Amino acid sequence: MSAIAYLNFDGIADQAIGFYSEALSAFEVKVVKFGDIPQDPNYPMPENELNMIMESSIEFAGGKIMMSDILPSMKAVTGELVKGNTILISLVIHDKQKLEEYFNHLSVGGQVIMPLSSYPWSSCFGMLVDKFGVNWKFNSDADQFLDNVISNKQ
Repeated sequence: MSAIAYLNFDGIADQAIGFYSEALSAFEVKVVKFGDIPQDPNYPMPENELNMIMESSIEFAGGKIMMSDILPSMKAVTGELVKGNTILISLVIHDKQKLEEYFNHLSVGGQVIMPLSSYPWSSCFGMLVDKFGVNWKFNSDADQFLDNVISNKQ
């Protein structure tokens, strides 16, 4: 089993896919638009929704992120999208060079909250909010720190 971050966008998922694919050096990108699936002639989709992203995924070293657009016609059911801090994506990568590369690429157009640096819980940790309002945490070895804290408590 794996848990995968799934990001929803308000008609700009195609831009996000391009940005994240490049920033994370994705090796596989899959995209399905609403217009790619068979349409029910009794309930045709509005023309402006056919090119929106129904489902997508990018795979990169050690991870996968899925994304889609929320259709304007579905907002009555799903509600409006609100940027916020209720979710963040945490990347734990032991390769510090790759960690720095991802951090630098994802910070373009965004805001660095904590620059990459050494902290008591990680030899390389940082936080940022990217240009789409998504929060990111970067760790080179935080999982080892947690294992040590847990084993010392026992």
